[in-house]
Amino acid sequence: MVMIRIVIILILSFYFLIITGQRAVPVYNFDSFEPILNKKNDTVYLINFWATWCAPCRKELPEIEAIGEKFNDRKFKIILVSLDMSETLNKTLYPFLKNNDIKSEVVVLDDVHSNVWINKVDSSWQGSIPATLIFSKEKRIFIEKPVNFQYLDSLLIKHFNL
Repeated sequence: MVMIRIVIILILSFYFLIITGQRAVPVYNFDSFEPILNKKNDTVYLINFWATWCAPCRKELPEIEAIGEKFNDRKFKIILVSLDMSETLNKTLYPFLKNNDIKSEVVVLDDVHSNVWINKVDSSWQGSIPATLIFSKEKRIFIEKPVNFQYLDSLLIKHFNL
């Protein structure tokens, strides 16, 4: 049943992309998303959990985008993980991404079992958003509060040598 729901969402999303010219935003359940959180290569990842209905999340996205621009010539990747409901993507997420010129990779995490997967992201996470995980093969830092450019910049330079 879950697989059928995901296929329907993907088909509808593809139709929307054709009509509006929006980019594709993949929809994951946690099991399919989890490998992204455990990559062991030479790239530093910034994974931000957010939603369009979250005012602090919307406020910090330009700061995260600016960090992406600063480190775009390094082995650094941003993935914005939207927690918006997949049924509302056409009305909320896609217009938000377009209107705010979001350049970072965006995925949707559509998994109702948040009480299970939140601890798999980080054992200290209480479940609030925005939340940001920065990791490399050697180090992980989890932040459960809004972030800004200066804070992220200092963390990335100090702890990840970017």
